[in-house]
Amino acid sequence: MPDQKNRYIVLVSAHGLVRGYDMELGRDADTGGQVKYVIELARALIEHPAVEKVDLLTRRISDSRVDRSYSEPVEELAPGANIIRVDCGPQRYLHKESLWPYLDMFVDNTLRYLRSIGRPPDLFHGHYAESGYVASCLSGILNVPMVFTGHSLGRVKQQRLIEQGSQAETIEKRYRISRRIEAEEAAVEHAALVVASTHQEVHEQYEVYDHYQPRRMVVIPPGVDLRRFSPPRRMRLTQASVFNRIRPFLEDWRKPMVLALSRPDPRKNIATLIRAYGENKSLRDLANLVIIAGSRNDIRAMARGTREVLSELLYLVDYYNLYGKVAYPKEVGPDEIPDLYRVAARSKGVFINPALTEPFGLTLLEAAASGLPVIATADGGPRDIMEHCKNGVLIDPLDADNMSRVLLDALSDRERWRRWSRSGIRGVQRHFSWGAHVKKYMRASRMIIHRSEKRSFFAPKSRLITADRLLVSDIDNTLIGDREAVQELLEMLRAVGEKVAFGIATGRSSELTREVLKKWKIPTPQFLLTSVGTYIRYGSELVEDKGWIQHIRHRWRPEVVREAMAELPGLKLQGPEGQAPFKVSYDVDPEETLSISEISRFMRRSGLQVNLIYSHQAYLDVLPIRASKGMALRYFATKWGIPLERCLVAGDSGNDEEMLRGNTLAVVVGNHDPELEKLRGDPHIYFAEGHHARGIIEAIRYYDFFGQIRQPTVEREND
Repeated sequence: MPDQKNRYIVLVSAHGLVRGYDMELGRDADTGGQVKYVIELARALIEHPAVEKVDLLTRRISDSRVDRSYSEPVEELAPGANIIRVDCGPQRYLHKESLWPYLDMFVDNTLRYLRSIGRPPDLFHGHYAESGYVASCLSGILNVPMVFTGHSLGRVKQQRLIEQGSQAETIEKRYRISRRIEAEEAAVEHAALVVASTHQEVHEQYEVYDHYQPRRMVVIPPGVDLRRFSPPRRMRLTQASVFNRIRPFLEDWRKPMVLALSRPDPRKNIATLIRAYGENKSLRDLANLVIIAGSRNDIRAMARGTREVLSELLYLVDYYNLYGKVAYPKEVGPDEIPDLYRVAARSKGVFINPALTEPFGLTLLEAAASGLPVIATADGGPRDIMEHCKNGVLIDPLDADNMSRVLLDALSDRERWRRWSRSGIRGVQRHFSWGAHVKKYMRASRMIIHRSEKRSFFAPKSRLITADRLLVSDIDNTLIGDREAVQELLEMLRAVGEKVAFGIATGRSSELTREVLKKWKIPTPQFLLTSVGTYIRYGSELVEDKGWIQHIRHRWRPEVVREAMAELPGLKLQGPEGQAPFKVSYDVDPEETLSISEISRFMRRSGLQVNLIYSHQAYLDVLPIRASKGMALRYFATKWGIPLERCLVAGDSGNDEEMLRGNTLAVVVGNHDPELEKLRGDPHIYFAEGHHARGIIEAIRYYDFFGQIRQPTVEREND
């Protein structure tokens, strides 16, 4: 099946400090290779002929400690590809472990952005755990397929930290590891496709997750920009500006370079590399060691982990008296990195990645593309890279003695060095270009997009983004009751296209709602207002609107409610199936119970602020003071930017009354309860003759709701 030519892909990298120029890689543990990967992926995707638009969503940051560019709402990466910065929690910069309380705000503000452009994406792609959470929510709400890339995984990190002696409580406090793992589990379960960088990642790392499904996983190694990373050709060492950052450290700059490039993270194992170099005199005599460990200004002001790594680096240089032999410049700009590799290659040096664990290792590809042989940890990505490039040696990162011997041997054999250099250049060009990456990416994503569009009943893309009006109906005795009419209504909704969003408002729980919809062969609509409006859920995944929950929990004390109501006559607490976290429900004996106004007065005198919903002269629901079908509808319409005058609501009983009143267009179906007769005469409420869904169809025609929308005429009394 050929690709459409107008695909819109949204990448999510929520943590921030993401920009398309002067990337501050290595600033901290959150600004590593993942930042570079998502930027280059966005740029590569927009060059694919099937892709029209790419947005990379990240957190907007306004903080005097970081550059003001991170506060700009939009940054163009290439024509059609942009960074969109989304408000999320405090304006200041936060490490990813501190973002969890604010990610639902990121989701809501992303939805607001998509509504503003009037276009749902064809695909969400979440990067890292917190972005996987965001993408899962967006995917479930909008019924758009999702891709997940974990980059590094919480379960694996937890296991390795414990093996290294860390206590579980310390890991939890520092990394919020349980929350991270929970998000990764949900992302792996929800994703239509998981993109991994290596086969080891699929078979050894994702395998420890409960929702591990290898059939939905594909290995697509990251690409390298071959326009930036290339061999030195006739370049002289002294021609590169980056050389001037290194030369002041070195007594003899003509020696081969052992180059290490990573952020200052304990897992990067820089200390073991310095020990390996410092304890081998032959290696010290043969080569210089060049360590690029991010950017530093005042080490004392940096995060604890970063501070510890850099302090140990300085200590070990002093301990082994490596002055004149080791270069560790305070800063190397992103634009200088390609020349850095070329300078090392020109010196006939090697690149080393001694990380304890390496999910992929983009720097290995950059080094190989520059003609620099590689020594790397025998873990994860380096295994796959070495298999294709055959340009170096894999090592045990904890064996300092062997590391030094391998480095000495690699630098001593010039003929082998040349073979490795040529082999690495060929291997990267053949297997690790961005063109090859995107081609495989689009081939895999095309299938999941097609399946999603084929499954969608109402529209190929989410109506919550494109709709300019809402149709909301109660279920029992309103939507259902006439199968032929239900199918006719569904066909009308299918035909009208993406301008109408359809939702359910019911006293049933979400689970019971799904059951009755399935029984009546009604596809899950775009949204559900369930348990008398105490829950708002989206799409087939029933994604919960957490903002609504935070809103209605105000002064809600269900145990105290049940205790107080037990004193009243004529009320019988319903069974567990009738209860919900924000709803206490009773069967009512109208002959014995008090009037609703009397019950309301009793609750106020008991110090309880609640909303009482009486329906069918048989049921009483006690809700939080801010909750009801009507209030849930108004919250929903405000959130999605749809005027109430463009909402058609349908009901048949007392628990629909608040939803029917006000500025909405309303219909009371012909088989309604007598308790709604008091609403007759309201110009905004149409009393249909047709029963059940037939009455809804009648109202759609009466209001011309799928057309221009005919607003009722309200007569004004003379002054």
